[in-house]
Amino acid sequence: MSDISLTRYGRRAPISIEPIRALATVWFQRHRQRAALACLDDRLLADVGLSRATARGECRKPFWHA
Repeated sequence: MSDISLTRYGRRAPISIEPIRALATVWFQRHRQRAALACLDDRLLADVGLSRATARGECRKPFWHA
């Protein structure tokens, strides 16, 4: 059987999941914030300086787009 591993110069390369965890955290925060934005009424949107059309456009973005 062959073992596939990430090696360099005979040593196993360290693999960090921190960048993946950080990216997933950002994506989840965007998803939550856009879901909350979608629930705001016109008065609250006006308080934060957004129109309904602008909020709708932001909410339609996929979570991986800033």
